[in-house]
Amino acid sequence: MGLGYALSEELRFRGGEILDSNFDTYDIPRFSWVPRIEVVLVKNDELAPQGGGEPSITTAGAAIANAVFDATGARMFRLPMTAERVRQAIAAKNASGTTGAMQ
Repeated sequence: MGLGYALSEELRFRGGEILDSNFDTYDIPRFSWVPRIEVVLVKNDELAPQGGGEPSITTAGAAIANAVFDATGARMFRLPMTAERVRQAIAAKNASGTTGAMQ
């Protein structure tokens, strides 16, 4: 979910109408996009079982934006960070000599 909203998921509108009304046009991540995840279970009888997946979703966009900045020097402030938006931010950074922030 975090990778999806950061890299691909976007509702498109035209004249106030939602263009993506079904999943056939709404780009969501596929299993083939996701890196291998290794799960490690740690036994701790002192704590009750808890969930751990949802809180980390909110930080995915910021982490990926910082990785883009580290790699390119261009800041990203709009999600999703599509390849085209990253290219535009890099071009803006190169043209202006600043961080090339794309709003």
